[in-house]
Amino acid sequence: MTAATDFNDDMLSLALARVTEAAALACRPLIGRGNEKAADQAAVNAMRLELGKLDIAGTVVIGEGERDEAPMLYIGEEVGTGNGPAVDIALDPLEGTTITAKAMPNSLTVISVAPRGTMLHAPDVYMDKLAIGPGYPENVVNLDMTPTQRVEALAKAKGCQPSDITVCVLERPRHQEMITELRATGAAIYLIGDGDVAGVMHCSDPDTTGIDMYMGTGGAPEGVLAAGALKALGGQIWGRLLFRNDDERGRAEKAGITDFDRVYSLNEMVRADVVFAATGVTQGSLVAGLRPRGDFIETETLLLRSKTGERRRMSCRHPLT
Repeated sequence: MTAATDFNDDMLSLALARVTEAAALACRPLIGRGNEKAADQAAVNAMRLELGKLDIAGTVVIGEGERDEAPMLYIGEEVGTGNGPAVDIALDPLEGTTITAKAMPNSLTVISVAPRGTMLHAPDVYMDKLAIGPGYPENVVNLDMTPTQRVEALAKAKGCQPSDITVCVLERPRHQEMITELRATGAAIYLIGDGDVAGVMHCSDPDTTGIDMYMGTGGAPEGVLAAGALKALGGQIWGRLLFRNDDERGRAEKAGITDFDRVYSLNEMVRADVVFAATGVTQGSLVAGLRPRGDFIETETLLLRSKTGERRRMSCRHPLT
């Protein structure tokens, strides 16, 4: 039996909810405490423990960095009992370490799983990203366009004015020139301090979130995670790896990347059906954050299956111990 046919994504999706819930709950004592590293390590420890219980032969292809840099959940680490389907795993135990430490919105614990060999093994480098929601022609915008051209093209496809378009951008000094150009088009800009997986996911439901497009540079691993979410939610994403030095090019070569200028589409980053789970840590517009309920803590988890298009929201009350 092949890994693809043995990929029981229905049952696996429910198991993944426990993985992201455990990671989120581990962060609770550290929300707003200003210690990013402690929050991240707590999430890593909890996620790794839960992954070890799953009947999968999992390999982390998007993780917490290279083996020498990350003691747990590093790229290439094998997780699970080894008694189930062979799968690729992309994860971010705490997507938004800074916003968790500052008790700001939209931090998540995130994981995506697909059959072995079907996810891009993106090295830990920057990626230039562009994403839009569902319902548009293929490649209505692209990475070779200027920010102005992207806004104008999307507005035309949507049947509105550029001033009716809202773009999500990670607030970083490197994006200042792009932000200035976007403002000149009349488009609105939704700035985020961290958490660009959530930023890309917002594009999938613009009627609810008000966000039409995401653009800017961020981590390549987060680009693959975001592609997994859009695979189920609908939308388009493109990414091009960016290298600042020979060391980063070496990381790409180690991951099997040979074309350094290639633009990856959604289906090139994630080549098969995926299961995606995200649990809220701090309050967010995608999922609710951790909420005290007397003797319980309530979590909300978004579960996605690209095969069926299912979107399941799960609330769970966890007894305080």
